[in-house]
Amino acid sequence: MKKLVLRLVLFTSLSGMAATTAFAAPLSERTSLAPMLEHVTPAVVIVSTTQTASMPDSLRNLDESELRRFFSDPSARAPQSMPRGEVRGMGSGVIVDADKGYIVTNNHVIANADVINVALQDGREFKATLIGSDPSTDVALLQIEATQLEALHLANIDQVRVGDYVVAIGNPFGVGQTVTQGIVSALGRGGLNNDNYEDFIQTDAAINMGNSGGALVNLDGELIGINTAIISGSGTSAGIAFAVPVNMISAVMDQLEQFGEVRRGQLGVQIQDLTSAMESALKTGAGRGALVTSVLPGSAAEKAGLEVSDVIVAVDNDSVESGRDLRNIVGLLSLNQPVMLQVYRDGKKQSFSAVIGGVETSVADNEAQPDRSLSEPDFLGAQLRSLDLTAQASRSAGINGGVEVISVDQQSPAWRAGLRPGDVIYEVNRNDVESLQDFNEMIAGQSPVTALSVVRQNRRMLVIMS
Repeated sequence: MKKLVLRLVLFTSLSGMAATTAFAAPLSERTSLAPMLEHVTPAVVIVSTTQTASMPDSLRNLDESELRRFFSDPSARAPQSMPRGEVRGMGSGVIVDADKGYIVTNNHVIANADVINVALQDGREFKATLIGSDPSTDVALLQIEATQLEALHLANIDQVRVGDYVVAIGNPFGVGQTVTQGIVSALGRGGLNNDNYEDFIQTDAAINMGNSGGALVNLDGELIGINTAIISGSGTSAGIAFAVPVNMISAVMDQLEQFGEVRRGQLGVQIQDLTSAMESALKTGAGRGALVTSVLPGSAAEKAGLEVSDVIVAVDNDSVESGRDLRNIVGLLSLNQPVMLQVYRDGKKQSFSAVIGGVETSVADNEAQPDRSLSEPDFLGAQLRSLDLTAQASRSAGINGGVEVISVDQQSPAWRAGLRPGDVIYEVNRNDVESLQDFNEMIAGQSPVTALSVVRQNRRMLVIMS
């Protein structure tokens, strides 16, 4: 039996806000999508790219006779005089500002392109200028010098619901503009690439290679997202496609227009999802949100007064259900932007005012080799001992007791959870630890999750053992 391998496919096919249109009609009158599409399809374009492929260095030193083995042109004189190869790509784009000639597409459609061309539905073709791109959201902004353009109106993403009918428009396989229809299958999808900012709309509308950057619209002809990726075992549509939502597109476009790039702010916290098991252990009162496991020194979070074990549940009016929610929200904020954080601490909801800062440098793990001649009780692969209260580390950290991590087996659960040599554990599930005996008593019969409050290089952190 052949094993089915699912692949994430970014579907590039290889080989205006100032003047917008939106179509609306009573649902009872919609017996065809054609009236809506007449207004929408002129705003969806074909994006083609050309990238010059340099000749490999291994061919540059070949003489004429050797060169003929690789190229069919017998008149070739030297590698340096031969035309360089070209790599062509094709995708889709959406006009979002008719007056400025702005077109939004995917970053992966235009990445590394030397020339970008745009073909309109009416047959006109233009060379496009790249205003800016953002690989982390897979969004790029192009501009063309053209008149009589049609642009799509951006929908209110808060009104998009699972089950809404949607239409995908693009250029699959380079065959030309194509329309498919389906529904919104899910909202808030992520995890396709954990290094990126993801809050995808999932749809079962047929999406294939070349649809990248094309429009996903509602039945009012409003843009709700740009098609970006599919999950497929064959590389073609399997009914699981993803689109970048318009709220993320709009936030990225504002920065691309202003700076040519996204200048992301940072809150300066390390976080984990607050699970039900963690809530049972920590009793935060939040129920859901982003659990703060570390606050970086000098960061916006530290200046605002956030502490380890706080749970962030909202940023301004945006709800935070998970760590990914917080990352997506903060990642689209501007430097020096003031925000209000809703936080649960010790079972009580509090508000903190913060000003988003720049990129923070995290403190490196302490990898100093401990004295392995010591033989202390083992905790999931970590060797521990009662803290020497005369040590400089304990005095500077302001703690009055605890246990010190002497060594950690790098193949152990303790290492995978983030415990490191030199850490000082001063709390277990928010309860003070004064000695190794206290620690052993506290972890005996504990729940599946144990939250260890630790000090590392004078910085307080939360390590979740599960």
